[in-house]
Amino acid sequence: MKISIGNDHAGPDYKKAIVQFLESKGHTIINHGTDTFDSVDYPDFGHKVAIDVSEGKADFGIVICGSGNGIAMSANKHEGIRAALCWIKEIASLARQHNDANIISIPARYTSIPQAIEMVDTFLNTDFEGGRHATRVGKISC
Repeated sequence: MKISIGNDHAGPDYKKAIVQFLESKGHTIINHGTDTFDSVDYPDFGHKVAIDVSEGKADFGIVICGSGNGIAMSANKHEGIRAALCWIKEIASLARQHNDANIISIPARYTSIPQAIEMVDTFLNTDFEGGRHATRVGKISC
């Protein structure tokens, strides 16, 4: 799989660990995140990941900021993007099963790195259930 990842200054350590995990599984990574803790603007990275996913350059996206909210809000402005804020693996699973989420948003200040890796692994290995959920997902876009 090809996965686009972006993060602000709250997530360099998270991104590094997630990228190492994903590359060990044979995935290709498009890195749009910062590698430093110097303050940057999360929308700059959320938009790049969303564009990769919406244009088919990546199968899925991962975005990381302090709360996970701002970067998810930025990504969700793009047509066809369903970025889900996740803080436990069960939420990541439901985001895929019920919402057909294509980007996972991770709150770096409220999860541990092992938790983030577990969520990403769950997210990428969970299928959309379709059925009644497909009708609902079809009503998300304006």
